Amino acid sequence: MLDLRLIRDDPETVERALAEKGGAELIRQILAGDADRRRLIKETEDLKALRNRASEAIGQARRKGEDASAEMARMREVADRIKALDGELKDVDGRVEELLAQVPNLPHPSVPPGRSDEDNVEVRRWGTPRAFAFTPKPHEDVGEKLGLLDPERAVKLAKSRFTVLWAGGARLSRALAQLMLDLHTREHAYTELWVPHLVNGATMLRTGQLPKFEDALFKTVDADEGRTLYLIPTAEVPLTAMHGGEVLDEASLPRRYTAFTPSYRREAGTYGKDMKGIYRQHQFDKVELVKLTTPARSYDELESMVANAEAVLQRLELPYRVVERCVGDLGFSTAKGYDIEVWRPHLEKYTEISSCSNYDAFGGRRADIRYRPANGGKPEFVATLNGSGLAVGRTIIAVLENYQEADGTVTIPAALRPYMGGAERLTAR
Repeated sequence: MLDLRLIRDDPETVERALAEKGGAELIRQILAGDADRRRLIKETEDLKALRNRASEAIGQARRKGEDASAEMARMREVADRIKALDGELKDVDGRVEELLAQVPNLPHPSVPPGRSDEDNVEVRRWGTPRAFAFTPKPHEDVGEKLGLLDPERAVKLAKSRFTVLWAGGARLSRALAQLMLDLHTREHAYTELWVPHLVNGATMLRTGQLPKFEDALFKTVDADEGRTLYLIPTAEVPLTAMHGGEVLDEASLPRRYTAFTPSYRREAGTYGKDMKGIYRQHQFDKVELVKLTTPARSYDELESMVANAEAVLQRLELPYRVVERCVGDLGFSTAKGYDIEVWRPHLEKYTEISSCSNYDAFGGRRADIRYRPANGGKPEFVATLNGSGLAVGRTIIAVLENYQEADGTVTIPAALRPYMGGAERLTAR
């Protein structure tokens, strides 16, 4: 979350920075709560100072044998007032913390202006879209005709926006995840982790999922302890929050982590959008990338994270482009971010396959992760970064659509063949 001192010292700048991103209306409420807080603290401290002076005077009077009952009665009233003020202060602190938790991160000054993804700025392209000698089909048609995708049985098992992958489809999913993990761990210096898929509310709060995205989360109640546990919407959540409350040595930074997990999202508010195929699912697999570093290095680390994600598409020889997200399209916690969009021949356009974000110190402050500077001084908050490296389901889409053949089969990209037992094509099962 944002540093309260920044809001207190320069509220106009904060409001201007959040004008397109949202949350500017909360700043005045926070300032009002902060003013109440400081007023209560001052009144409490004044009363405590009065009580201390009175206690000394009462002690002297009693030693002289003088009657101090009136002053003692007055101090009991002061003690009751201090107790009441402490209660008010606790309520105000809670209100300010609740408001701070709802304020988005400030966009980096280099982020382009704009209100939606239509205002995002293209940075570069890689590869040339294939010229088909036939009309390319959408991935759902290709996959279902080969018997790889089975959304109907998934609806029977759960509901819409789930799918069942059969045979070569399941193997393709596993092969893609293995390729991504091998690339990121062997060539990009990420450490692979296996993490819980259920996390508590404090973990979701630390990574910015709560309170803003409560409606988009799947959750359950622990029958033994009666507390709510959330299904992770991305491995970013446990990968980042596991260092909550810790102080890391600067020499150990940057920390680079990766994990392959399912992601669970209710996709609240997107009903009717991207309903066909497996582009937008309630459950999907993803290889996540997370970095912890110093704020000074974080923007260089963001560029390298984007390059790490791009490397997967380059190995698969899939055309893509990189766009920088404008202010209005930045996520809640993001200071600067990029989307990688892969070419979809059936749609004749690029669609998102990865999103890479730098949360800067906002992420470290919210997760309570600090680092100890190598040159001494007090611990400072780390910068946290995350990105998809890649979303497996959307990579399946890209492979099925870009590598489809006129006879309905799908050529397997050369880089994937070692993970597919040497097979060169996906055929009907």
